Amino acid sequence: MSTSAEKFDQTHADQAFLSCRDMHAYYGESYILQGMSFDVAEGGVMALLGRNGAGKTSTLRTIARAHEPALRQGEIHLAGQALHRCNANQAARAGVQLVPEDRRIIPGITVEENLIVAQVAPPIGWPLEEIYEHFPRLAERRRQDAVTLSGGEQQMLAVARAMAREVKLLLLDEPYEGLAPQIVAEIERIVAHVKALGITTVIVEQNAIAALELADSAVIIDMGEVAYQGSAKEVLDNKELRDEYLAV
Repeated sequence: MSTSAEKFDQTHADQAFLSCRDMHAYYGESYILQGMSFDVAEGGVMALLGRNGAGKTSTLRTIARAHEPALRQGEIHLAGQALHRCNANQAARAGVQLVPEDRRIIPGITVEENLIVAQVAPPIGWPLEEIYEHFPRLAERRRQDAVTLSGGEQQMLAVARAMAREVKLLLLDEPYEGLAPQIVAEIERIVAHVKALGITTVIVEQNAIAALELADSAVIIDMGEVAYQGSAKEVLDNKELRDEYLAV
């Protein structure tokens, strides 16, 4: 028999666009995610925060169904689809697009070819014309070898490549890391536009204030467990909470 808590939990999960329940994930025998549960509303932006090593990137990789970490227990649903039963390719076809911290630009080909490669397999998202409309700097450099772009331009390309596929859930891992303030402002504008389009987004960012200002909700994790979940405004307004879980 289900308890009342279990019934509430299931009802809440049924209403969420992204629902992660009791995720336990491992790198080999290293226990990384230790029973994490949270939800993200459709069209919402969630800031996933925590100190270095808390498990933020591992959480994104688990949702995207990367080979590692391995999910040994738990469920992940996106719009009712069981992602925990998918591999990475199946999750991508379901609309999960991960922009990793290292960007993974394909060497030896141009900016435009990087975008075209992303559209080889359906479902396809923004056409090239729309991508260039939103990323005019990439339009200027479309014939340039992609790995010769600046760090900020490579970050733009990584986000644009994700948008070249059909996106239901965008996972951004440290999109502002190492970028000059003016480039950060441009990336923020792009993320804000993605939010305005109603694309559900989870953002991991060491610059907690910047992430929270874009987000609707926030989850703070500590040593692979959820330490706090609530509105982004609550975290912005609670310096004590930020100092406890986010200060280095």
